[in-house]
Amino acid sequence: MKTLGLIGGTSWHSTIVYYKLINQLVGQKIGPQANPPLIIHSINIELMREQNIKKINEKYLEVSRSLEQAGAEAIIICANTPHMTFGYVQPKINIPILHIADATGTQASKLGLKQLGLLGNKPTMTGDFIPNILKTNYQIETIIPEAHCLSQAHHYVSKELTQGIFSEKAKNFFITQIDLLKKRGVDGIILGCTELPLLIKQSEVDIPLLATTDLHAQMAADFILS
Repeated sequence: MKTLGLIGGTSWHSTIVYYKLINQLVGQKIGPQANPPLIIHSINIELMREQNIKKINEKYLEVSRSLEQAGAEAIIICANTPHMTFGYVQPKINIPILHIADATGTQASKLGLKQLGLLGNKPTMTGDFIPNILKTNYQIETIIPEAHCLSQAHHYVSKELTQGIFSEKAKNFFITQIDLLKKRGVDGIILGCTELPLLIKQSEVDIPLLATTDLHAQMAADFILS
């Protein structure tokens, strides 16, 4: 098996989900008597809250280089938002970063989806690190909620979901956003936050949901076993 480096901590709840999923998915192939070689570096989430892009980029580069030196053959970032560092970090290291948008785009293409709604925190929804790859590599368009809804979505993700709080208000809000995005023509929804699939189940909506964490973890397991 190949050794994978994991950059976690943003949030640590998300990192746990990634670690568990990767081990489970690899275990389905090799059996429960063994587990894959993983190297985890957990970053203090305060770094992201400072919103100092230069500082964030430098930290993710530092950690990526340390994982490479420790023997990682690829890196996976265990959250959506920190993929904002991909364009800065990837050219400066010698191993691939497995991008969450590639995992999402591959599955969307299999399902024949061409226009996806994107839900998550504000940096994820308004950033270009997911839409650009989906557009360039998969010819998939991305649509986000209306501007006046972005702050409320960010509040629920950052103040509730990433802290383990799953309220009915949050669920109703995001289901409403899904309905509004459907009316704008999307044929699938990206759940661009690790905790969103815990809040909204596929059985509760009549449009395909793409849970980025699940797809990303499968991409990681495929790499480990490749």
